[in-house]
Amino acid sequence: MAPRTTTEADLTGLREDLAGDALTPADTGYDEARTVFNSMIDRHPSVIAQCESPTDVAHAVRFARAHNLEIAVRGGGHSVAGMALSEGGLVVDLRRMNTVTVDPASRAVRVGGGAIMSDLDRATQPYALATTGGRVSTTGVGGFTLGGGSGWLERKFGLACDNLLGVELVTADGETVHASADENPELFWALHGGGGNFGVATSLTLELHELPAMSMALLLHPPADGRVVVETFRDVMESAPDEAGGGCLYLTAPPEDFVPEHLVGTLVCTTLITCAGPEEQVRALAAPLLALDHEAEVVAELPYAELQCMLDDPPGMRNYWSAEYLESFPNAAVEAFCARASDIPMPSATQHVLFPMGGAVTRNTDGYPLPWRSAPWAVHPFGVWESPSDDARSRQWVRDVRAAMRPWSGGAVYLNFIGNEGSDRVVEGVGAGNYARLAAVKAKYDPGNAFHLNHNVRPAAQV
Repeated sequence: MAPRTTTEADLTGLREDLAGDALTPADTGYDEARTVFNSMIDRHPSVIAQCESPTDVAHAVRFARAHNLEIAVRGGGHSVAGMALSEGGLVVDLRRMNTVTVDPASRAVRVGGGAIMSDLDRATQPYALATTGGRVSTTGVGGFTLGGGSGWLERKFGLACDNLLGVELVTADGETVHASADENPELFWALHGGGGNFGVATSLTLELHELPAMSMALLLHPPADGRVVVETFRDVMESAPDEAGGGCLYLTAPPEDFVPEHLVGTLVCTTLITCAGPEEQVRALAAPLLALDHEAEVVAELPYAELQCMLDDPPGMRNYWSAEYLESFPNAAVEAFCARASDIPMPSATQHVLFPMGGAVTRNTDGYPLPWRSAPWAVHPFGVWESPSDDARSRQWVRDVRAAMRPWSGGAVYLNFIGNEGSDRVVEGVGAGNYARLAAVKAKYDPGNAFHLNHNVRPAAQV
């Protein structure tokens, strides 16, 4: 159905209803407000509702529904497919709703729907408390958590959604509902991996854990040694305690202080071990890697919030990502992984990443729609580049990585790691057995599929 004409009187009414602002293309600040981290996305919403409260969100949703405007929801704006924007539609912009309230006594934190990871991590750090966040500081907490939430602390504390205690949600009819283990439990189950299909999360309450120390070991190795480096990293992580996390990745060496000048702009094989513990613990974990030939190393104890900033995506770049979750990672898979490093688009900010899973991720199944959590390894081709002239080769490289790793893939995939790859991949992300159950929850809370700019679960047919 085509959008209805939105008159100036309509917009005046919306602006009067909102405590925040409603921007249109004629307004100062509109272009800045519609910019997301992936510069490939260039969409022009009719209205950007900069909400300051759940009441504002409800007004914005009702306005969009009344005028047949496609709804996009923006928290961190970190969806690689640009799902935070709608061409000609209405954006529910939550960024002003970024308050984080820590209750150290109950070890819980209430997070506004527009908060990003750095808001959360810097609020909890003074109390030596933390919960599983992502691997960069700019990711939106809401979308990250509702999509499952994989990060450095997952092997110790579980996925982000495992720590979810409650959600406040504005539904497609503009009503506010609460979901927890005791209140609307079926909706609460669906919010553990079902993403933004069921409404706008205006706040989330998360469990916190003691984190008195955090440390990391980062090493740069010659790419010619990649195979032995990756095999050693694999062996280290397969016997590592839950406190350990990290990744092994090929990338273009950046111009950072710890990078020798002769390496800047060249391909390096990088190992990163993170540890929810002191420096001596991470140093012991990394000993087999430290014993290998390497060009640079940084071994340090540092605040968790600072670790979260280390691999932040550079702004204003073009992005295309995907992932394969592996049932095993034998030497043949190592060889296939390393071979794809040879054709990484360079120079660029692209990363060819291997993540260890396991630990609490595998143990805390809880029946949530997250079939990928049983995989011991994940390969994440993370394409990031600057020039549109590199679009074709960068996208093809990501697809080639997926194809190379598919012989060891179990088929399930973490949806936060991929763009719009079709409905079959959504089913793979939540599990075929869970999809019908999610569709029934969708039919209850969003029968018209108003919230479809996401990894979409279509509502079950109404009887």
